[in-house]
Amino acid sequence: MAKVTLRLFAGAREIAGAGTISYEATTVQGLLAEAQSDLGPEFTQMLSISRVWLNGEPVEGDSEISNGDEVAVLPPVSGG
Repeated sequence: MAKVTLRLFAGAREIAGAGTISYEATTVQGLLAEAQSDLGPEFTQMLSISRVWLNGEPVEGDSEISNGDEVAVLPPVSGG
């Protein structure tokens, strides 16, 4: 298992009450499943409309993660 940081922005940050949370996981999907379990249905709903990035790059499908990686959840932002 890799120790990774989940970085949360905008609405996801508000739901979690924190900007970062540390997890141990082997894949992005595993990490997000743990976060959904910890943070509940409101986070799951936010995740369904958010982009997910791994170390500053968009993630497509399930990717393996390594110690020190950062997974970011970027919800859509409104504004003008």
